[in-house]
Amino acid sequence: MPSENSRGKGFTVWFTGLSGSGKTTLSTALEKALRERGIPFVQRLDGDVVRRDLTRDLGFSKEDRNENIRRVSFVASLLSKNGVATLCAFISPYRQARREARARHEDGKFIEVYLKCPLDILIQRDPKGLYRKALAGEIKNFTGIDDPYEEPENPEITLETDKMSVEECVQVIMRYLDERGLLPGGM
Repeated sequence: MPSENSRGKGFTVWFTGLSGSGKTTLSTALEKALRERGIPFVQRLDGDVVRRDLTRDLGFSKEDRNENIRRVSFVASLLSKNGVATLCAFISPYRQARREARARHEDGKFIEVYLKCPLDILIQRDPKGLYRKALAGEIKNFTGIDDPYEEPENPEITLETDKMSVEECVQVIMRYLDERGLLPGGM
């Protein structure tokens, strides 16, 4: 069995924010940066992929969204406990579900990253056309339009993705992980 030194220190970076705020983009860029830094065990859990493969039985009611986050946080905590740098990209709109996700992790091993971006910018970006459909009434219970997003109260990191580049955001996260001793060597 690999030692912690050969396997690395497990942790979870939990990206939360409205649709289009950059969760998938930043988790992908952070995965690349971690691998370049020599972290051998990195796993991304992305909302779209998880909903297709792991939680396809769930809809978008508050209960189903909370169950989605419960299942994902269970997987993330297992990965983290086994030395994997786990990157989770989920809207995760409700504070209580995020608190429960955090509670599954060891102290200091859950890093909540809030991707803050004004709704009007997200509606302009709209890479999947979801805001357009939600505003037209074609999608119901769409977070930020007719379903609430409860902003994190005390995230470890807040990134304003309308003002910062992907590279700047990744640098902030990497610096945070370095300062907490979660990465080998120093930046």
